[in-house]
Amino acid sequence: MSRGERSGGGQSSLNYLFGSEEKPKPSSPPKTVSYSLPPYGIEMDKDNPPIAHLPPSSDPSQGQHLGSVLTNRPSTKVKSVPGGHSSLGYLFGDNFEFHGLQSSGLFFLLQVLNQGRVSCERLVSAIRNAVTRLAMQGEIWQFMDVLFWLCVLLVALPNVAVVESRKAPVLDYFEYCAMSCRAYSASVEEFGGVGDGTTLNTRAFQEAIYHLSQYASSGGSQLYVPPGRWLTGSFNLTSHFTLFLHKDAVILASQDENDWPVIDPLPSYGRGRDTQGGRFSSLIFGTNLTDVIVTGNNGTLDGQGDLWWQKFHKGELNYTRPYLIEIMYSDNVQISNLTLVNSPSWNVHPVYSSNVVVQGLTILAPVTSSNTDGINPDSCTNTRIEDCYIVSGDDCVAVKSGWDEYGIAYGMPTKQLVIRRLTCISPFSAVIALGSEMSGGIQDVRAEDIVAINSESGVRIKTAVGRGGYVKDIYVRRMTMKTMKWAFWMTGNYGSHADDKYDPNALPVIQNINYRDMVAENVTMAARLEGISGDPFTGICISNVTIQLAKKAKKVPWTCTDVDGISSDVTPAPCNLLPDHGEEKIGTCTFPEESLPIEDVRVQTCTYSRNL
Repeated sequence: MSRGERSGGGQSSLNYLFGSEEKPKPSSPPKTVSYSLPPYGIEMDKDNPPIAHLPPSSDPSQGQHLGSVLTNRPSTKVKSVPGGHSSLGYLFGDNFEFHGLQSSGLFFLLQVLNQGRVSCERLVSAIRNAVTRLAMQGEIWQFMDVLFWLCVLLVALPNVAVVESRKAPVLDYFEYCAMSCRAYSASVEEFGGVGDGTTLNTRAFQEAIYHLSQYASSGGSQLYVPPGRWLTGSFNLTSHFTLFLHKDAVILASQDENDWPVIDPLPSYGRGRDTQGGRFSSLIFGTNLTDVIVTGNNGTLDGQGDLWWQKFHKGELNYTRPYLIEIMYSDNVQISNLTLVNSPSWNVHPVYSSNVVVQGLTILAPVTSSNTDGINPDSCTNTRIEDCYIVSGDDCVAVKSGWDEYGIAYGMPTKQLVIRRLTCISPFSAVIALGSEMSGGIQDVRAEDIVAINSESGVRIKTAVGRGGYVKDIYVRRMTMKTMKWAFWMTGNYGSHADDKYDPNALPVIQNINYRDMVAENVTMAARLEGISGDPFTGICISNVTIQLAKKAKKVPWTCTDVDGISSDVTPAPCNLLPDHGEEKIGTCTFPEESLPIEDVRVQTCTYSRNL
């Protein structure tokens, strides 16, 4: 007889420990509980369920459950079955969730504890009841077995967070990774915040940040957002400051326009993006800041964008929709380890800023939502975007620098930009777009290790007569694409203008565009490259690229007008304007070997300890 079993229809010690009653065995195996599909209905093979997605992070320990790390399996649920209950169901409730499918011994207990679905009180009560029943019934073997598991729990508890899932405590101490650490700490609850999903917390955030701003010159400060749903309107950040979201914290954007201040249009745009005139301030906003961080343990910003999208389509908005995060005129900015969902418009918009790191974000919006761009660096210098997963109704990354005559006059380019380890799903837009608002110039963009799935185009350059500016020194390599309309798309006829005052003689310069080491499959058309008559796009270089066309692909895989360049080892063969120079020229399309300064920026281990 194996340990934990009992003859004559008895119960195992785990059943005693978890409080199960004796039940007959089911006549048939339990039905497998269906796993959760990725967001917004992406189809997957049910016979080969996907590995549970963990948003990438520079620190693999952040935002991951021990169970998912050890089992590498999708989340599932323990359910009651005909004729019997699982032991887990009796202790934790029939809908208790855990990662992975193994359920025995210490491994299982660590999964249970790590998920944070069971309170210490409940565990102690279950153990006490089991021990009492066993002692009264004289079950010595079972009594010893329960004591064994009790020892396991006592060993595990100090090292594993055990919290009530619906009522997680406010943490007094934790560690995280950031570019800068802080000397002073506080929680939004200390300033009257209530995370019940209905209480408006705009004032609590404003007062907390105002209070913490006094420490900017003496070590900086950090504001902790604990578990809960924190309804709020727009609020402003301060310098030498960190906003940290617990993994179960949701900052919930108000749907009342009165909670969103109206601010001036960006000077390089001359008007709002949706309408003439002003724009609503972003949910999290900052201007003229130094050393500002928005991060967390995969906490969530929920823009509740559906109402905004409806108003936009109905023409009911007087001002441009808010973004989730916008940082202006700032230096040393970090936005990391967060989940952003349902933004009213763009998600992350650093503008007129320098030394910006955007890292480890999961950004999700319905693919039919309007203008829900993922990350839009705009007139920024030294920016690093990495380890992000984006499902979007618009471009996953859109590089910008101002619109027509306003962008030309402002004259601030986006330059020295690194994009790497990006995964994008955008059926109606681009994975990486350059423009169309590029009138201040875009230069020295380096993108590598990109995965594109079910997207309209891999890399797209968008411009038009009247834009002026330039897009040059663009380097993209190691890109994998699956199910695309175009692998490459350049257009000089992207016609929208800020107003009718643009200069028709302001022609954009597009040159030195390098694509190499790419694979694409199920592609409708390899490339659509359309320059401007009298102003061709020059210096285009494409090498070591294999594009597998879809069954219903266009008969002519390449269309090229007003472009000039070369190719090497490209399948299917490019158009005549990009002649093949043979495999000996495969290294022609360069990728810079020297690193940019932003690549050398490192994070450090910081601590949060309540001291205010």
